Amino acid sequence: MIKTYGITNCNTVKKALDWLKANHVDYEFQDFKKLGVTPEKLQEWNDKAGYEKFLNKQGLTWKQLDPEVKESVKTSADALKLLQQKTSMIKRPVIEDGNFLFFGFDEEVYKKHFLK
Repeated sequence: MIKTYGITNCNTVKKALDWLKANHVDYEFQDFKKLGVTPEKLQEWNDKAGYEKFLNKQGLTWKQLDPEVKESVKTSADALKLLQQKTSMIKRPVIEDGNFLFFGFDEEVYKKHFLK
């Protein structure tokens, strides 16, 4: 089963979920705001992709952080601790399907993976 992580009121998540539904791709959804994300899951994503792929520095949450907090993120452990506290800084949606791990919505990537 495909696992999708995100925030229900995020427009990018909505687009991705709409695309999955329209293309009859079954998935399970976990809302970061309601259920959070475990440190183990963040570590797993970091091991597979590197936290730089899913730490969203373009979003409002990152931009609103104190400069000292931003400067304190020097290692993956620092980043994962911050992401645990502020899940809205995770690039979303996160799509897990076996070995496939993707952050964000890109219709071409989705087509290539899901419409084989």
